[in-house]
Amino acid sequence: MKRVFRILKAIFFWSYGRSTWQWDVLCVLILAFIFLTPKSWFQTSELSPSQMHQNGFASVRVLVDAQTLSAQPDRGEIEGRVRALLNRPDAEVIAWRPAQVVQGNVVAYEVDIR
Repeated sequence: MKRVFRILKAIFFWSYGRSTWQWDVLCVLILAFIFLTPKSWFQTSELSPSQMHQNGFASVRVLVDAQTLSAQPDRGEIEGRVRALLNRPDAEVIAWRPAQVVQGNVVAYEVDIR
């Protein structure tokens, strides 16, 4: 058991010299992981509305044009605009913030919805 622990410790802390066979094996394992890992493991995809409904904690970020809103929009106004844009009457606004500001004027809002 101590020998196994010592080997695992040596692998974890990479204590093998460059000219050893252990170094070569570790390098081959790293390269195999890099080149043989499927891309899908690292890609994120947007959730469909049905998946979002199943996962109550999932949120999506939407960009809303500020010209379609009043100068100081409130939660109800933004929520109504998002619901109309996405055709989702159940959309709930979590938070919003100015996303694009041009010469001091807000051009768009970034809205997090659930």
